[in-house]
Amino acid sequence: MLSDLSVPGRPGGRPAGPLPDRPRVLRSRRVVLPDGERAAAVHVADGRITAITAPADVPAGVEITDLGEFALLPGVVDSHVHVNEPGRTEWEGFATATRAAAAGGVTTIIDMPLNAIPPTTSLAALEAKRAVAAGQIAVDVGFWGGIIGADARGLDDLAALHDAGVFGFKAFLAPSGVEEFPHVSLDVLAAASRHTARMGALTVVHAESPAVLEAAPPVLGRVFASWLASRPPAAEQEAVAGLVALSAATGARLHVLHLSAVEALDDVVAARDEGLPFSAETCPHYLTFTAEEVPDGATVFKCAPPIRGRSNLDRLWDALGEGLFAGVVSDHSPSTPEVKQIDTGDFAAAWGGIASVQIGLPAVWTQARARGYSLADVVGWMCAGPAELAGLRGKGRLEVGADADLVVFDPDASFLVRPAMLRHRHPLTPYAGRSLDGVVLATYLRGVRADGDRPPRGRLLERR
Repeated sequence: MLSDLSVPGRPGGRPAGPLPDRPRVLRSRRVVLPDGERAAAVHVADGRITAITAPADVPAGVEITDLGEFALLPGVVDSHVHVNEPGRTEWEGFATATRAAAAGGVTTIIDMPLNAIPPTTSLAALEAKRAVAAGQIAVDVGFWGGIIGADARGLDDLAALHDAGVFGFKAFLAPSGVEEFPHVSLDVLAAASRHTARMGALTVVHAESPAVLEAAPPVLGRVFASWLASRPPAAEQEAVAGLVALSAATGARLHVLHLSAVEALDDVVAARDEGLPFSAETCPHYLTFTAEEVPDGATVFKCAPPIRGRSNLDRLWDALGEGLFAGVVSDHSPSTPEVKQIDTGDFAAAWGGIASVQIGLPAVWTQARARGYSLADVVGWMCAGPAELAGLRGKGRLEVGADADLVVFDPDASFLVRPAMLRHRHPLTPYAGRSLDGVVLATYLRGVRADGDRPPRGRLLERR
């Protein structure tokens, strides 16, 4: 989905040519700024945006790349990515995950504390991740810590991870799928949350009730409907209600990950109305696919919570338009074809995760434009929102002083998703064969091209 962009309209009658590696000014009639979309010139020096001016307000002698009608967006911030390295690098790794991110216009990811081995639940594990990531990341990378217990040692680990700069802590209320990252009860999470509240740290939660899941019918092999029935909306609804009560009791900042069931949104609205520090996100696959279209045996669609029905999708879009979600992020969670049970199609045995970090921006834009939303809306959901959630200053917005993380985007072009174009380690995705609108033409990290096969220039990020 990338090309060597040639751009028309350079001043002085020069012919079109590829974007320079170190642009000084990028000019477009469609620059998506915090106050909306308009014609502008974005000035870049030393990796940062130094000015945003009228298109003609460029000093003499400065090299200009005129993008014409191609849109200029801030880099996408994906705060929900499973890189899996070290320990399960055969599933994914920092080199492949970040190249895929750059190919899709993502300039910052925050790595989840599982499914690497060891998980990021101690300072030593965080240091191991940082060591293996250094030198091979094509985009900027931060890290979440993990909550798997609340004894004295576990609380000491949370404090050490917080001091070391993780962006917050993740917990599961239901089994995570990997034994080294056990889920916690609401009581245990409450004890940990009192500790994170004192630190001012964000806690992000996989919110499904284990009691509801245990009472649900079993998964029947290749039958997708049985997978859907095994993760009913009530599991999300009950868990989110418990988290809202926990936030009210502890004052902790809590965030619901990958919300799929609209039945849980009433409690999100109630928390907002009460002024609680409570938020939720959703994902491109919940905004794109419907349960009615998932074939039996198509385990590339398996995720938890599951993809739900058409009416649920429409109501998720309504909620997104009403501002009920803090952001839209990928939950990129790949595995090998064997673990994904591609050959057997067994939903009971397959890994539950959607591989989509490269596809998220066009997937969301495809649905958004069909529903009357603008590029500015998509930038709010996928750039500014996740950056604000994680406290990433200088990311997710085109403004003076921000990192020059830029995406050149053709919103009017379309493409067919082919596995050969995917840059993550295993080219498996439910988007394969689907036509999407919006082509990422170039991705810049602090003013330098980050896409293609260029040397990796990503940095390891710490919470400030």
